[in-house]
Amino acid sequence: MLMTNFVEELRWRGMIHDIMPGTEEFLLKGATSAYVGFDPTADSLHIGHLVGVMILKHFQNAGHTPIVLIGGATGMIGDPSGKSEERNLMDEETLRHNQECLKKQFEKFLDFSSTAPNRALMVNNYDWMKEYSFLGFIRDIGKHITVNYMMAKDSVKKRLDPASGQGMSFTEFSYQLVQGTDYLFLYSNHGCRLQMGGSDQWGNIVTGTELIRRKTGGEAYAMTCPLITKSDGQKFGKTETGNVWLDPARTTPYQFCQFWLNVADADAEKFIKIFTMLSQSEINDLVRAHRAKPHLRILQKRLAEEVTVMAHSREDYENAVEASQILFGKGTTEQLRRMDEKTFLAVFEGVPMYDVNPGLLADGVTISDLCAVRTKIAESKGEFRRLVQGGGVSLNKEKVDNPEMTITRQHLLNKKYLLVQKGKKNYFLIRVAYSTVTEPQNASTN
Repeated sequence: MLMTNFVEELRWRGMIHDIMPGTEEFLLKGATSAYVGFDPTADSLHIGHLVGVMILKHFQNAGHTPIVLIGGATGMIGDPSGKSEERNLMDEETLRHNQECLKKQFEKFLDFSSTAPNRALMVNNYDWMKEYSFLGFIRDIGKHITVNYMMAKDSVKKRLDPASGQGMSFTEFSYQLVQGTDYLFLYSNHGCRLQMGGSDQWGNIVTGTELIRRKTGGEAYAMTCPLITKSDGQKFGKTETGNVWLDPARTTPYQFCQFWLNVADADAEKFIKIFTMLSQSEINDLVRAHRAKPHLRILQKRLAEEVTVMAHSREDYENAVEASQILFGKGTTEQLRRMDEKTFLAVFEGVPMYDVNPGLLADGVTISDLCAVRTKIAESKGEFRRLVQGGGVSLNKEKVDNPEMTITRQHLLNKKYLLVQKGKKNYFLIRVAYSTVTEPQNASTN
């Protein structure tokens, strides 16, 4: 396989923070393997993990072998880096379940199954750490790294600072030794010569290179990428509702796509380098076009397309675009009917919703009664009639031309919802509430 300059590729993309001297030269000598560790404390990756995933993808594209390390053992301890307190520990059954779920998501980005010599590998550090006894660990590993060396790490010093009021358990203090053991194991068993991670991991990674040097006399390398922040200084990947997940059951492809569509211009220029595989010339052309016509949001649209297709599928991306068209007035009834409930609710999140009794639609109800009496979409039947006469009402994206048309269960979307549009931008949902009925007080029937 043709080798390319992996470090140079990451450099122009702005994906290198620290790099050990000699790393670039070593990688240009021939194919090797490198790893990035991932926290298995959830059964899905979120977009905060994508930087590490993309680094491994570029590494494989450059002709090397990427290793995904699932931190089963370290997940049972908790990494002190960048954290002010210890996290909850996990049992093995949960960790194994999470690992299987994560593997399916990694397969969207990395080649695990081909016959290529650099196909990706997934390992779990629990598989070798569980064999260690306490005495064996402090004899084989602990004696090679001094306490002074460990306490000099920023992640440790911050937690031991009396001003922090936190302190650190021996469990977390030992974290860098466990991570160093991972690197030693992969170095000895898989020829791994490079560990990569976020810039907050530099101290732990370097401990691994030092352990390899002291225990085997071998040479190993380290590289980190910057911690990604938004242009406003906020943490990347967080929204008001929490993480943006790759699992469509947690974050729908529509919501996932919308996240990328809504990033600021300055962030779009940075993110399209980090989170896509587009070439430097393609990205430069997109940036120029975007700057010339920023109102068209050229960068955001291409970024959303590339990442959504990669993390989900082309079909999911096209469905997300279709859903956006519905919200902004270009959709059709047929598109609405094809949309699954989770996406439908994501598209119309925050839209006023009224619950009605399922029996109401069994025999049929006029749309004026439904919108002006059973709900408060219109203040009165008179106002609703005037809106209809002026062409200002749509039901499920179809114009209403008769205020006395009968609404039945046949009109329901996902067997549960009606979408009423009043004017150009005012949407309302009517939901058939099969368990709880919370109808508004009677409105005027003038």
